[in-house]
Amino acid sequence: MANVTSVKSKQFLTGTDTDAISASGTATTLVLLNSGPWINAQTVTLTSSANNSGITFDVVGKDATGAAQTKSSVTGPNTTTISVAGTWSEITSITASGSITTDISAGIKDGATTGTIFAGRTRVRGMQGVAGGGAGHLFFKNSSATTGANKLTIDVDSGEVINPIIPDNGILFADGAYFAYDGTVVAGLSVQYDG
Repeated sequence: MANVTSVKSKQFLTGTDTDAISASGTATTLVLLNSGPWINAQTVTLTSSANNSGITFDVVGKDATGAAQTKSSVTGPNTTTISVAGTWSEITSITASGSITTDISAGIKDGATTGTIFAGRTRVRGMQGVAGGGAGHLFFKNSSATTGANKLTIDVDSGEVINPIIPDNGILFADGAYFAYDGTVVAGLSVQYDG
């Protein structure tokens, strides 16, 4: 591939998944499975089927802008799902203050419908994903997720595999690459870009 610098990948996730970040377990430091980075900011959740409200959790990662973020002493869930304050683009650790009594999982909900792939000059090199339960469009925009010019628009139908052919040089986004969608089209999408 011509003009390749350092290719990175980010995911776009939608919907609610109570164990998207960490499967259920009792380890004091949760084992992270899918902790970002995400294109769209996520609400992070903790879920337990028993009372873990006597335990607190420190959640460390990055906020929606990519800046370091820590939420300390988050009270554990009591037979429910709780939301961790803030929006997150990545999680680097979730640590309990003591022994977890019953399995805890970490997940996501309420992901934003737009997001930043890369805020500076970049090229989108490829993408893979699966459409959600409805039809719609994926928009890859230059300079802004809301007002930027569309550089690539992809029509998708329910359950369709998203894997378009991108030219060897990629698609240039001179003022940053941003993402938006309409309908209920995205269940999960991974985008590769120069970063």
